[in-house]
Amino acid sequence: MLVYIVDDSEDIIGVERKALEQMGFEVEGFLNSKPFFERIRAKKPDMILLDIFIYEENGYDVLNKLRTNEETNKIPIVLVSACDSEVDKTKGLDAGADDFISKPFGVLEFSSRIRAILRRKDIKTTDVDVIIEKIYINLIKREVVADGNKCNLTYKEYELLRYLAMNKGIVLTRDKIMESVWGFDFQGESRTVDMHIKTLRQKLGQCGNIIQTVRNVGYKVL
Repeated sequence: MLVYIVDDSEDIIGVERKALEQMGFEVEGFLNSKPFFERIRAKKPDMILLDIFIYEENGYDVLNKLRTNEETNKIPIVLVSACDSEVDKTKGLDAGADDFISKPFGVLEFSSRIRAILRRKDIKTTDVDVIIEKIYINLIKREVVADGNKCNLTYKEYELLRYLAMNKGIVLTRDKIMESVWGFDFQGESRTVDMHIKTLRQKLGQCGNIIQTVRNVGYKVL
């Protein structure tokens, strides 16, 4: 498997490279975004490790470009940064990062987190479309149409809807939703889930009522 590392520190690239190579991965490192984007146009990696502060443009901008490009929007992306406040983590995860690893990190923890992400991404579905009531979800194109209207969902809003839909009829706790949609160790408060449910319902319009609140527990899709 091929991993690209984008970080403005050669030392950090070296540490991550060594850990990944010991796991059997092929690794390429980039100190700024320009050569990274040139390389990714030629060859797509299996995973990207991305720092927030890099030369030329910040990691959030790079993440946004990757997530809005059909050719790269399904590649697992991990933000690795010393900016590890709840605001930073929430911003990165909402923008589409699959996980957030804080610097400095232990090599054993780092390796475990990478394996966990790859396990989650390896879960496949044989279905191309999911239809619930008047909501149509195209799992290949990542498009959602509700009552005939295309919904402009953020990356996390789409992941949240997909997760709820794939577990139709099952009551999902906030902790379970956080684990599956935001990452297994993200310590954000439950209001993060509630806030995204609220905006998701609004964007689904009248179809938003299929997402039912289960008091003191979580949510389910009818």
